[in-house]
Amino acid sequence: MEIQWRKSSRSADADGDNCLELAEHGGEILMRESDNPGVIIRTTRAKLRAFLDGAKEGEFDDLA
Repeated sequence: MEIQWRKSSRSADADGDNCLELAEHGGEILMRESDNPGVIIRTTRAKLRAFLDGAKEGEFDDLA
């Protein structure tokens, strides 16, 4: 089964090389950088939700 990667519509690079890609596969959420697709981070829906909620609240603004 081929993994269906999704890119954000807010990707900064016109070539699509400057973004994170997400996919769901085998009950896990997968993340990778488009310019280094061989490195894949695996996580759960709950952990991704906690991260996204924290990002929305500005918890990581000092890193950007």
